[in-house]
Amino acid sequence: MDTVFDSLLLGFSVALRPDVLWFAFVGCVVGTLVGMLPGIGPLAGISILLPLTFGLDATKAIVMLAGIYYGSQYGGSTTSILLRIPGEAASVMTCIDGNAMAKNGRAGAALCIAAVGSFVAGTFGVIVLTLVAPPLAGFALGFGSPEYTALLVLGLIFLAYMSTTSLTRTLLMAALGLLLGTIGIDMMTGHFRYSFGIAELGDGIGIIPVAVGLFGLGELLATPSRQVTSNVTSPRLRELLPTREEWRQSAMPIARGSVLGFLIGIIPGSAHIISSFISYALERRISRQPEQFGKGAVAGVAGPEAANNAASTGAFVPMLALGLPTGPVIAVLMAALLIHGVPPGPTLINDHPNVFWGFVASMYIGNLMLLLLNLPLVGVFVNLLRIPYAYLYPLIIMFCVIGVYEVNHSIVDVWIMLIFGGVGYALKKFGFDPAPLVLGLVIAPIFEMSLRQSLIMSDGTWTIFLERPIALALLLVSAALLTLSAISMLGRDWRGRLKEAARSE
Repeated sequence: MDTVFDSLLLGFSVALRPDVLWFAFVGCVVGTLVGMLPGIGPLAGISILLPLTFGLDATKAIVMLAGIYYGSQYGGSTTSILLRIPGEAASVMTCIDGNAMAKNGRAGAALCIAAVGSFVAGTFGVIVLTLVAPPLAGFALGFGSPEYTALLVLGLIFLAYMSTTSLTRTLLMAALGLLLGTIGIDMMTGHFRYSFGIAELGDGIGIIPVAVGLFGLGELLATPSRQVTSNVTSPRLRELLPTREEWRQSAMPIARGSVLGFLIGIIPGSAHIISSFISYALERRISRQPEQFGKGAVAGVAGPEAANNAASTGAFVPMLALGLPTGPVIAVLMAALLIHGVPPGPTLINDHPNVFWGFVASMYIGNLMLLLLNLPLVGVFVNLLRIPYAYLYPLIIMFCVIGVYEVNHSIVDVWIMLIFGGVGYALKKFGFDPAPLVLGLVIAPIFEMSLRQSLIMSDGTWTIFLERPIALALLLVSAALLTLSAISMLGRDWRGRLKEAARSE
């Protein structure tokens, strides 16, 4: 415990530097705006701004990008409560009772409860992250190449299993990402692979242009170009304080949402979205007045908002301790660290203590910043919803092009971004989730290296994965998930045939 405390003091000495504080503040402000503007989620926001971090050191880059991530969880609640428009996917559940409270004249109280719940849950998540990540990283240091290969396989399959689209489509996208990750110079032999004579592809297809294309341009192209101009009300500061009864009703939902969200956040998948749905369902089930849900129940705002913020923090545990991306946002953040020469995983704490502990300490400060930003400045942020998309979209596209070009000063990267912008739009239209493609691209070099090292260790014998207990256990879990998914698919087909037979009779 003393070691953790001393390390945390080191982190605060880094995070409280004026330059790091500035980038934490910028990330929190941008994250709040990204969360509020419909059609621009945290993934698109981080992808678009990732090129700007190229000239920064790793600590400032990850602090700013993480601020955008958890700041978007705060910002999404504002439009959900005031306009019934979820600015961010995790805020869908907040719409139901948050907007009902606003219609009942309690908009300020709903915003305050959402902000305080997010602050409590975010802080709780960071405390647990501080305590859990170092021992977990220590355990992971015992992993060899076979164990790491099996862990990455499990991560991809678990993400596919938890995906909203079909398992087959998700794994297909992940496989495409892994295939694209093989383009460039072979890390072991030095040979060029699949570069088609384009020298710029020697380093492979860049993660930045792919992410900006898929989630920046792709999202913009897929979002209807319309301006939401509902009656935008700006609550006054004195109206933000909930009553004593509202505080009492929100206390336990915030506590339950914090614990539930953090635990779900560790699991690969869109944890912050899943956690808000589960939290809402839990609060409704255990409530003594379930009929109030949908009509302005305080617990329907407090629980989901706490859960999605705690899940956002929990998602950092596998990334920092194991080097395992648990979702598309975490994959882009992981890519940011790799771009700056800091590989996330078990060696991060020992090799780059300033980055790890500075990042953890910045999250304590960031949560406090967000609380101070989201209460007094609600009126200012809400007015930004009046900006017509006709002005907003061209600015974002221009920012994408300039940002991607500035990373390597390569026009090839711009073309890659534009191509993947079209690909992202097509994937959306045909019901494919582009997130696994980015995950596959991010982990492709790590996965390939660990797999080939494992086969070198065993002289090309694949049974090495069955001879190592941890690797075998991880692969068995992966097989179990695939089996469960197959059973579920067969069950759906069987029920569908029964319904068709019943109709034909």
